[in-house]
Amino acid sequence: MTNQTPSPWRERLTSPLTWHYAGFAVLLVVAIGLSVRLALDWVATNDRTTDALAGKQVELKAMDLQTEPLRGLDKRVAASREQIQAFYEKRIPSNYSSFAARIGDLEVKSGVRQSRAQYTQGPPGTDLTEISIDAGISGAYPDIMRFVNSLERDQMFFVIRGMQLTGQQGGVVILRLRVSTWMRAEDAAASGLPVTPKLGEEDSVPANGASPSVPSAAGPVPAGKEGE
Repeated sequence: MTNQTPSPWRERLTSPLTWHYAGFAVLLVVAIGLSVRLALDWVATNDRTTDALAGKQVELKAMDLQTEPLRGLDKRVAASREQIQAFYEKRIPSNYSSFAARIGDLEVKSGVRQSRAQYTQGPPGTDLTEISIDAGISGAYPDIMRFVNSLERDQMFFVIRGMQLTGQQGGVVILRLRVSTWMRAEDAAASGLPVTPKLGEEDSVPANGASPSVPSAAGPVPAGKEGE
């Protein structure tokens, strides 16, 4: 028989070293694949974490902007109370005679004449009570306008609710004026001023021409009596 020489390739394929190399190559490919997969997962996780962090930062900024007006609120409230108190002391009369006398001073300075005046108080508020003044003013038109302007600009707080011309005689204009001011609720309650009539009991000028009440130094005269 003739002996055949084994092929070198067959020897290499059957060699244990070759199988070791093959196994190592397979393991290397698997390791590389796992590494790539791990890298991709890490990138995706990092992106999600970055997005979540950015979202939380946006939420935090939004909450910061929302709460910003509330910072120092206690100090602003205290300052507002001080300003309100200063306003009350400076522009809100403490008693009935204060604004009655002030209106009289403005009349004299403006050159007009008050023919009648009726003072009533509205329902008491939490801090203030509105005082309504229904007055008849007569004088030259420029003097009346000067009186109206002085009321609006006076340091004492007056608000003009309405004006109505009721007559004119020889250059003298007769004006009906409705004005409001305010008093502290407790001061208004102690003033003795009549309470504003309810709906349907308007304090209008009587049809017979009688004038509403005129205040005196002793206090308001009951409605319906003629002033001097």
